Amino acid sequence: MKNIAIIGSTGSIGTQTLDIARANKDIRVVALAAGNNIELLEKQAKEFRPDIVGIWSEDKAKQLSEALSNFDIRIVWGMEGLIEIARYAKSDILVTAIVGMIGIKPTVEAIKAGKDIALANKETLVTAGHIIMPLAKEKGVKILPVDSEHSAIFQCLHGETGNKISRLLITASGGPFRGKDRKFLETVTLEDALKHPNWSMGKKITIDSATLVNKGLEVIEAKWLFDIEPSNIEVVVQPQSIIHSMVEFEDGSIKAQLGTPDMKLPIQYALYYPERRYLAGDRMDFTALSGIIIDKPDRETFKGLDFAYKSISIGGSMPTVFNAANEKAVAMFLAKDIEFLQIYDIIDDCIKAHEVIENPTLEQIFETEQWVYDYIRSKY
Repeated sequence: MKNIAIIGSTGSIGTQTLDIARANKDIRVVALAAGNNIELLEKQAKEFRPDIVGIWSEDKAKQLSEALSNFDIRIVWGMEGLIEIARYAKSDILVTAIVGMIGIKPTVEAIKAGKDIALANKETLVTAGHIIMPLAKEKGVKILPVDSEHSAIFQCLHGETGNKISRLLITASGGPFRGKDRKFLETVTLEDALKHPNWSMGKKITIDSATLVNKGLEVIEAKWLFDIEPSNIEVVVQPQSIIHSMVEFEDGSIKAQLGTPDMKLPIQYALYYPERRYLAGDRMDFTALSGIIIDKPDRETFKGLDFAYKSISIGGSMPTVFNAANEKAVAMFLAKDIEFLQIYDIIDDCIKAHEVIENPTLEQIFETEQWVYDYIRSKY
């Protein structure tokens, strides 16, 4: 029996993780946590009967406690609650499916407690990779990537211990605006940006895909996950989302991981690694393909990728600035307070204004995040 804890259980990754738990009788969900979706969290708790359930606000925790009064479930809240769930003695693996830098502290605490991490929280490595990866190595903990691109690379590297990597090739679908120019982007709406052609994701990640910021964050993550310099990480556009990423070795051989665009595959692979299990769903029909298109990303129009390479080349606290500025800008776009292209303007402005902190501590990372938020409020 594999005991799992999930923080972010009501989001896209969290709900799909629970789908996998439903389909596999040897997974027990021992802890769940969510942000604000108390209705869905209550349903999940009643179905899976975890030992602990967490929610962000104390008021909602009280509501949840009343709703689950007939169940033997401990209710926790806030950051302390997330940390308690992350460290829960009965869990074997923590699925970090929560969005935002709120996921960093629970991940650190889980690693310290010896838990393997199924990582779907980008911010953890983007802002604190220099802390997370050495700590995981010290504690003998596996960091198992859940992002489809990083999972693809991870799968390609299985059995390749000792073989030198030449390049990582991270694929991008190009999002809903592939092939469009800057003039077109001046008038796009929120509804347009949320129409991803291939993947079903949360709103924030869908907007990040449209700006190519998502690929930029993945480049930074890949640097830490696979100990590869960003200059050896290339992004290519593969619109059908069939090739999920590739690895080129020093002899010129390239291994790719292919499949239908289904996030359950990388989630399940992380939960059962290195075992593969049957997974219901569509299968690739290569006879129905007219071709597999590979193209270069338009980095002049979609600036998110260049901001990422610039941030990681500067290093220190700059990736935190990039991440936090994007997070705030996307929230403003989702609230219809700014236009699509202003996301880039805000990120650029923050990068230019920031004084870099070399090798920041966790406390300095969170201080940098707050500096970004305060700076954006003062200017926009």
